[in-house]
Amino acid sequence: MNSEAPHPLVLFMPSGKRGRFPVGTPILDAARSLGVYVESVCGGRATCGRCQIEIQEGNFAKHKIVSAADHISPKGPKEERYERVRGLADGRRLSCSATIQGDLVVDVPQDTVINAQVVRKAATDRVIERNAAIQMCYVEVDEPDMMKPLGDLDRLKAVLAKDWGWKDLRVAQHLIPQVQKILRKENWAVTAAIHKDMELSRATVIALYPGLKNEAYGIACDIGSTTIAMHLVSLLSGRIVASSGAPNPQIRFGEDVMSRVSYVMMNPEGQEAMTRAVHEAVNGLIGKVCAEGGVDRNDIFDCVFVCNPIMHHLFLGIDPTELGQAPFALAVSGAVQGWAHEIGIEVNRGARFYMLPCIAGHVGADAAGVTLSEGPYRQDRMMLLVDVGTNAEIVLGKRGHVVAASSPTGPAFEGAEISSGQRAAPGAIERVRIDPVTYEPKYRVIGVDKWSDEEGFEEAARATGVTGICGSAIIEVVAEMYLSGLISEDGVIDGALAAATPRIFQNGRTFSYLLRESREGGPRIAVTQNDIRAIQLAKAALYAGIKLLMEKQGITEVDTIRFAGAFGSFIDPKYAMVLGLIPDCDLDEVKAVGNAAGTGALMALLNRDHRREIEREVSGIDKIETALEPDFQQLFINAMALPNKVDSFPKLRAVVKMPQPKLADAGLAGTDNAPRRRSREERAARRRG
Repeated sequence: MNSEAPHPLVLFMPSGKRGRFPVGTPILDAARSLGVYVESVCGGRATCGRCQIEIQEGNFAKHKIVSAADHISPKGPKEERYERVRGLADGRRLSCSATIQGDLVVDVPQDTVINAQVVRKAATDRVIERNAAIQMCYVEVDEPDMMKPLGDLDRLKAVLAKDWGWKDLRVAQHLIPQVQKILRKENWAVTAAIHKDMELSRATVIALYPGLKNEAYGIACDIGSTTIAMHLVSLLSGRIVASSGAPNPQIRFGEDVMSRVSYVMMNPEGQEAMTRAVHEAVNGLIGKVCAEGGVDRNDIFDCVFVCNPIMHHLFLGIDPTELGQAPFALAVSGAVQGWAHEIGIEVNRGARFYMLPCIAGHVGADAAGVTLSEGPYRQDRMMLLVDVGTNAEIVLGKRGHVVAASSPTGPAFEGAEISSGQRAAPGAIERVRIDPVTYEPKYRVIGVDKWSDEEGFEEAARATGVTGICGSAIIEVVAEMYLSGLISEDGVIDGALAAATPRIFQNGRTFSYLLRESREGGPRIAVTQNDIRAIQLAKAALYAGIKLLMEKQGITEVDTIRFAGAFGSFIDPKYAMVLGLIPDCDLDEVKAVGNAAGTGALMALLNRDHRREIEREVSGIDKIETALEPDFQQLFINAMALPNKVDSFPKLRAVVKMPQPKLADAGLAGTDNAPRRRSREERAARRRG
């Protein structure tokens, strides 16, 4: 390799952390230097097998990486011995033995990680009226009679019509060869599982059991870009039997949805690989919730899914390429339903699936689920729904008129593109406070009950370590830096404060804020100028999208705000507003609603009337394409400031002491929004004065 060429670039998934390392560096060492958690308990002797990784192959255009299997060293004697004695799954390597030979995308499989990402999408406690698409019908069928030469199946259909009112029934083809054997097993007494969704559709016998069967289950599943959440539900009682979640394995192909589209465009097998990965993850979760609830997966008869448009297409096996370029055409926007086995879902052979409709090219079935759950169209007050993710989906409206849009926030709020960022996992900083006088921070870490300034914190944190900053803390630390005067409203770190606190230090041509010094081999955690810019770009995209919808509604303020999604559940509304992520509103009217998309899926699973409701409402939502709106760019520029260059946030200022305008050397700021400059010496003099 050319000695003047840069070292190979290595990207770790699902954390999104990356760095350059000399050829020959063990992958385990590279991971540890970046603060990527890869477990190893044998000291690198290749005996424990805990440090397994997988190399993802292909052209990852967003990261400018072409990753290949031969960019890692061949298996050496230690690895070969481990494989021979204990076995290695196809594609797995031991990171303590494998070394870097070229650019790599390295996936850390979640089944090897003890401190795995915390998938925080809880079930709802909402009471949902039941009118499921599945009905269990017990009947006793007349035995054959030579004087009445009617087939066994025909007599079954006749008694279902007589006892239950089911007329013109269809029978799933796979059942027909089994009917006679099932009828005779329990002396002609059987239970039929019958599926009927729409009123005008024909009902179908999808499963048949000898004797009385009083069990029927369904799953409601939210397939997010980052996480997949699933609920196993009794269709007879409405009880949530079990809930679980897992990281979306597609993240190894790209952190955000557009990078996954790019991967499909650059790699011929990309779409098939991502479809297979998400099917395996969903089937794995089905196994997990069934084990937790003591349910046979063959007793699952109905499945409802929600997801964003690109996840929607990939899950259904549809090439998402058209969604990667204008006019962002969906292959199908309406509700989709069919046989679950045809899309690779491993449940009862006759089970059905239903996917909520998509609202627009980048406002998907998940946004439809949130809309169904929270029902702005049922309200008399102007409600803003925000699902913050790698692609934020926004719905605004009240009874009579609802508008929707998406904003490309990117993965910054998920921890990617942040120097010390990571996903929510034990050891991640999740809360931050900064003293406005001393500039000293304190923080809380997932898995530790104490704040960092409390006695016993370091001992308590030893089990998890302090490994990085997750999304909720990224919002808080930037907002706290602004409130304490460490950064200007333009987001520029005040380098003059390096004289006042060692927490501010020069980092190349800019300055950074030290949140935690490296201890006991843990990473040094700092907030850089680039980190703040990444958050500004993400929040400006979201806020500009919201403002566009407000303009379409002809309003200057909203009455109530609801944060949806796993991430939204852990955002502090005050800091979100200080940052300028959401518009001014009474803080008491800003609430997290958890996994509202999953709640919408539950509603559609348990009551088919809700399916018709959301299909009807989605057809009436006005869809706004932010990329085509002439005002978007100016709104975006205004939203780069903290909290905003133009909007004054009077309700926020009534309850939060906001800093006086402070102008950065290279920025535009101030109450009159005029360009002005002030030297570091002038700023320092003002503080001394």
